[in-house]
Amino acid sequence: MNSLRGGIAGIGMTSARTRDRLVERLRSHGIRSEIVLNQIRSVPRHLFVDEALASRAYEDTALPIGHGQTISQPYVVAKMTEALLDGFEGEKVLEIGTGCGYQTAVLAPVVKKIYSVERIPELLRKTKQRLRELDIYNVQFRPGDGWAGWPKYAPYDGIIVAAAAQVVPDKLLEQLAPGGRLVMPVGPPGYQQLTLVRHLHERFEQSPLGGVSFVPLVPGS
Repeated sequence: MNSLRGGIAGIGMTSARTRDRLVERLRSHGIRSEIVLNQIRSVPRHLFVDEALASRAYEDTALPIGHGQTISQPYVVAKMTEALLDGFEGEKVLEIGTGCGYQTAVLAPVVKKIYSVERIPELLRKTKQRLRELDIYNVQFRPGDGWAGWPKYAPYDGIIVAAAAQVVPDKLLEQLAPGGRLVMPVGPPGYQQLTLVRHLHERFEQSPLGGVSFVPLVPGS
């Protein structure tokens, strides 16, 4: 387990009360995992957005982070993390779309190792520095094409994808361990469905988790 400096007492402009309100909102919308809710409470989301947007960091909404990307809505981060960890057995998680690192920071203390792929080098550089400042060291990063995954360290017990595709990429399915779980948005803009894929040894089973709106998973590095 890693620790996040500052804990839930509040860092800088934020307070425990502000974070508790967000957690109660997520609980009222169906998030049940206390592990996930505690991570949402603990991670200083205001450090993952521009200073001008820090006052909105604990609203349950997506916010721009530059380069045409967004920090995901806390409910969606919680939903994806809860789906990934439900019955999770294993150690390694592949994350496609590091972004600003918020999802990474929520997940890092509760899994042994994360391998994270991001196609925008400048975004990745800032995120690596930010996570180091939060004492998160169990994440390995690579700039590159999310469609290709990261075969070197496969198979993965879990895969989490923070961008949408029309179908689940075959190369990601190939890198999912038997018994593993993959969570990602699937579908065209306006009709995306958060989807859970379970690798049931001989087959893959897909389950819808609700409508979402994500930036597209862009092929190529």
